[in-house]
Amino acid sequence: MRRQFLTSTTALVLLLGAGNAYAGMDEAKAFLDKEIGPLSTLSRADQEKEMQWFIDAAKPFAGMEIKVVSETIATHSYESQVLAPAFSAITGIKVTHDTIQEGDVVEKIQTQMQTGQNLYDGWVNDSDLIGTHWRYQQVRNLTDWMAGDGKDVTNPNLDLKDFIGTSFTTAPDKKLYQLPDQQFANLYWFRYDWFNDEKNKADFKAKYGYDLGVPVNWSAYEDIAEFFTGREIDGKKVYGHMDYGKKDPSLGWRFTDAWLSMAGNGDKGIPNGLPVDEWGIKVDENSRPVGSCTARGGDTNGPASVYSIQKYLDWLKAYAPAEAQGMTFSESGPVPAQGAVAQQIFWYTAFTASMVDAGAKAVMNDDGTPKW
Repeated sequence: MRRQFLTSTTALVLLLGAGNAYAGMDEAKAFLDKEIGPLSTLSRADQEKEMQWFIDAAKPFAGMEIKVVSETIATHSYESQVLAPAFSAITGIKVTHDTIQEGDVVEKIQTQMQTGQNLYDGWVNDSDLIGTHWRYQQVRNLTDWMAGDGKDVTNPNLDLKDFIGTSFTTAPDKKLYQLPDQQFANLYWFRYDWFNDEKNKADFKAKYGYDLGVPVNWSAYEDIAEFFTGREIDGKKVYGHMDYGKKDPSLGWRFTDAWLSMAGNGDKGIPNGLPVDEWGIKVDENSRPVGSCTARGGDTNGPASVYSIQKYLDWLKAYAPAEAQGMTFSESGPVPAQGAVAQQIFWYTAFTASMVDAGAKAVMNDDGTPKW
């Protein structure tokens, strides 16, 4: 049978699985041995106790089929290929976890909401959709659901305080609509070894008049990008910046993932500024959008926003590899691991794995520690 409702969470901790209806502690122990080991803060006895809860809670739902979808990144591939089969073996609940492009995830959510056709039962989607989920009310309000209809299938050991980012997935009504799965933490990345090279340090100081180091503002980032672009290191020309510019859904979140507010757009606040958020959209006292342009009280076309977009264009053209202009988010992410990029102002932790795997020898030391 299929569960016919739309639920949207950023993690499906309770509903992952794919396989047959035979389940039990032997399968749970095998999973703990292979995948968890000493990584958990729980003792082995407590781990097995929690597994027993899953086994017991799942009994009424043995044979149920659930479809889940997420974008294709390493974290979700692990969930799809490892956690889902393990959960099925333990619970007997069959879950198909598809991984597709992020733009397709959003398109399918929109289609399901508009048509009522049940494409998926569970969604791993960006917390940016919190406003949509709250306004349309087509997803489960997890706060009430976990305390009410879903209480019997909510892990009693689940502590929401363990999750990073719940303020971003809590709607203006103070209810939790999404549960964080993984974080697209957006960080500054740089080649630590190059920044500590004595010749690089001396040459930079001579040219710019201050020490080479992690930039504290945009102008310093630009100086560093200019300094390294075209510089020869270990026999090859390198670049001072990396980015992407291909027309693609991922180009949208290149800016919505805080790029405008990094330059000063919007009001200050966590998770978003009020009344003008990090996208420059102004909301009224009822959290309804009323305008994004400056003429309507917003800030999307304000000075900081214009500055940030211009710098994005300038840096992409002047300091990044030429092919970066034709790349998408997923194509550009692993490029710094090839060893020819000095820094990146807009780098996701989702690419950490590609920076330390077998294909990242150019940015790894012989002892297995990173050069970045």
